[in-house]
Amino acid sequence: MGLKVTEIGRDIVISGEENFILKDTLDCGQAFRWKADEKGVWSGIAGGRYLELYEGKNGEIILKNTTISEYNSFWKAYFDLDRDYSKIITEISTNETLKNAAEFGKGIRILKQEPFEAVASFIISQNNNIPRIKGIIERLCENFGEKTDRGYLFPTAERLAGLSVEDLAPIRSGFRAKYIIDAAQKYARGEIDESVLLTGDIDSARAELEKIKGVGPKVADCALLFGYGRIEAFPRDVWIKRAIEVLFNGNLPPEADKYAGIVQQYIFNYARVTKLEI
Repeated sequence: MGLKVTEIGRDIVISGEENFILKDTLDCGQAFRWKADEKGVWSGIAGGRYLELYEGKNGEIILKNTTISEYNSFWKAYFDLDRDYSKIITEISTNETLKNAAEFGKGIRILKQEPFEAVASFIISQNNNIPRIKGIIERLCENFGEKTDRGYLFPTAERLAGLSVEDLAPIRSGFRAKYIIDAAQKYARGEIDESVLLTGDIDSARAELEKIKGVGPKVADCALLFGYGRIEAFPRDVWIKRAIEVLFNGNLPPEADKYAGIVQQYIFNYARVTKLEI
């Protein structure tokens, strides 16, 4: 059975998609503004939109209080629901290790986030843990984002560009504050060529983001993968490098090249869940 999207009352029900598990997708370190309550209902703000969603008894995903129009115009792309993850898993599964990793992480989808938010978020993620990243981002939104009746939007580059490092003191981001400001100023002034980020070769796209102070290859690849949909980007931190060394003797197999960013998430999850000794 293929993916089916149905509008039922004020909700959208997504069924027939086995490669979509909310916890795996929303709590794997690619986005930082989603949280679940004790009943398993997730809530968050993305692209200026508030959403609550949960999993039904038969594995369907229910998006609450939204419309088919909003699903088609935003949420479908945000949750990467136009991409056939089953086909990707079949292609990479000619490698036994990738097959095992995909089996553990098959509920993960790559979120298509607002680009500047992704850049700023992964600047904040440097040398940081997820609870602290979430706290800094929450304070950033509360102090500088537009207030709505369902929470605060992520601040625009234009809003942050006019601030100083001292202005960011309340968010307690430490050394990252000057990098956040520099990123905002470069985006607000049009100094970052987003056409290169969207369609240029991956090395040129990475170099374009590395114009921002404090952005190295890992942060650039995270922003390209999660903000610009460049699934050939492969963020490498020390942890992932060690996992590749243990699993693949230091070199990703060729099956991974085309879908490197998705494979990276599978490897990260596999190493974490299996408590791989790295």
